[in-house]
Amino acid sequence: MNNFSEKQAYLAMFTFLEKHYEMTRSDDLGALLGSMTLLTDGKTADPAIWEDWREAVKKAQTGEVNANMELK
Repeated sequence: MNNFSEKQAYLAMFTFLEKHYEMTRSDDLGALLGSMTLLTDGKTADPAIWEDWREAVKKAQTGEVNANMELK
């Protein structure tokens, strides 16, 4: 897979979530996307979202994310 810039990865995630919103019309997902929307200055509508995103990227880069299904 290609190396993405932080912003490109953000936009990929946004597109992925937007597609699922279009299929489900989930209010929660719609609210999240609204907060994630980029304004004309390039910042997110909710400034905390960008920092949450950066923290998630760091966790993924350092292997702190476990997305494996584990049945107990």
